[in-house]
Amino acid sequence: MIALIRRDVRRFVAGGGTTLVVVFFLLVATLFPFAVGPDSALLARVGGGVIWTAALLAALLPVERLIAPDLEAGLFDQFAVRRVPLAMVMGARIAAHWIAFAPALMAAAVIAAGLLGLPGPVLLAVETGLLIGTPGLAALAVATAALTAGLRGAGAVAGLVMLPLAIPLLIFGAGGLDGAGAAGALKLLGAVSLLLVAGAPFVAAAAIRAGMD
Repeated sequence: MIALIRRDVRRFVAGGGTTLVVVFFLLVATLFPFAVGPDSALLARVGGGVIWTAALLAALLPVERLIAPDLEAGLFDQFAVRRVPLAMVMGARIAAHWIAFAPALMAAAVIAAGLLGLPGPVLLAVETGLLIGTPGLAALAVATAALTAGLRGAGAVAGLVMLPLAIPLLIFGAGGLDGAGAAGALKLLGAVSLLLVAGAPFVAAAAIRAGMD
């Protein structure tokens, strides 16, 4: 399990996946102030939601490369021959994907918060939400990648599949910035993230087995 996680993290980072996610995330955060104008009060009010939206879109970028290359190379066939549980392999891939992009994304969120003029307490709430919600994003990305692997135009299909399913994460993540209902929203965010992390390996494994038949 640890060897699988190390392999996937090294491949993702070496392939530029982490850089791609962080650069896209910062580009969205940089462009947004140009779109709405220099109103610092408005930017501070909506900046947390912007960061969450950018995080969701950035997590979608590497979906095409999470499963499809290994499926085409026959790696999962080798795991099946050796009777390695595919659900465990998918769990390792989710962990590796989270390790490869989430810490870098959370660090980039500090820069984005400065660009958007977010106060310290809001930044802390954003970082807490990202820490809770990014495992769910990683799990959803891997499951989506497995479901769309081998399809023509997989990137576009992945967006259509992943974005609607990620809406609860976005809603509760942004809700965690509201002082009155922040605690409840974070609890719901944690519940959704945990549900995705628990179920995604089995969904992804079933999709991989169907693709190998």
